[in-house]
Amino acid sequence: MSDSPHVVAVPGSLRETSYTRMSLRRALDGVERAGGSAELIDLREYDLPTFDADRDEAGDAEAFTARIRAADAVLLGTPMYHGSYSSTLKTAIDYCGFDEFEGETVGLLAVAGGGFPVTAIEHLRTVCRALNAWVIPHQVAVPNAHEQFRDGEVVDDGLDRRTITLGRRAVQYADIEPDPDSFESGQNVGAK
Repeated sequence: MSDSPHVVAVPGSLRETSYTRMSLRRALDGVERAGGSAELIDLREYDLPTFDADRDEAGDAEAFTARIRAADAVLLGTPMYHGSYSSTLKTAIDYCGFDEFEGETVGLLAVAGGGFPVTAIEHLRTVCRALNAWVIPHQVAVPNAHEQFRDGEVVDDGLDRRTITLGRRAVQYADIEPDPDSFESGQNVGAK
């Protein structure tokens, strides 16, 4: 790792005016404030077809996974769909495995049109643990997203502070020594 941790953010939304993307951009402001370099990886720019284990290098998978591997920390953001995270983010993560996430510092953020998107965050946390990532304890839930933004800016000061803190924590913990392998990772034959 260089002196300045490189943090990438991956929004699992394809919407043009994505609250997830807006939120992660704000978290990346926190990365830069903490002295890290920040990069948004926009999944709209990649051809990532539904994952097929017989074709693990389909589309732009190799280019995408290389950018994840090059990062010192990763921020994953998702809109909540049906109580979980988006299929867009699921497909992107499916192309990854231990090479991309083992020992990696990962921060989580989820956005909902209604109440708190806690289950989406918990589902992402489970997947990251199964890949032996070190998940930052601080997480960001954005409820009632349409009320939280005005002209692309976060209007709630508390939410804004939590989102910036997520980026700061990604820099702070980018080189943390992870705990021993999780129980879940030993059961994760799909990522090996």
